[in-house]
Amino acid sequence: MTVRLEALAHQIVRLQDELDREIEKRRPTPGWRLRAGVAEFEAGVATEHRRLRQGVGRFLGRSSFATVATAPLIYSLIIPLLLIDAWASLYQSVCFRAYRIPRAPRSQYVVLDRRRLAYLNGIEALNCVFCEYANGVVAYVREIASRTEQYWCPIKHALRVSDPHGRYAGFLEYGDAEGYRARLEAFRAALREPASGG
Repeated sequence: MTVRLEALAHQIVRLQDELDREIEKRRPTPGWRLRAGVAEFEAGVATEHRRLRQGVGRFLGRSSFATVATAPLIYSLIIPLLLIDAWASLYQSVCFRAYRIPRAPRSQYVVLDRRRLAYLNGIEALNCVFCEYANGVVAYVREIASRTEQYWCPIKHALRVSDPHGRYAGFLEYGDAEGYRARLEAFRAALREPASGG
């Protein structure tokens, strides 16, 4: 990677971290706070949320036929998601331990907290849990895959990749055989460092 590209990649990572911190600082907290990792609402806010909850019957009555008809297909995705979640967890537990790669903490990716929102009816809460779980598992598996890729083949593609993972920018250029042979162990060592990305 050229010095300019490396500098840009580091700047992107730094700016993303800065953006994440700024978003957290500005995040409005309308009558809620975190206590022991659980969001708690003030009594008045919780009461207002319950008042705004739409009943299941009314919710279903306002739903389109397509929404109701496709729901079983959408929810059927839970089976492969559960399997890949379990398999990825087993994979990293065995393989990452064998190669001394730090394991991706599943709890940082699979976050299920929207079901506690009192303004969601049962179906809306179930929809939220499904989406939280699906996106969390995908992010978790992506992190496991990116660590695997850095360990075994930290090489960029010849073709453009849409939305590559955070480690990708630092990978070797496609066709850089000398760099691959010379730097593969450095990529592996960097992955083992406590400060490595995730």
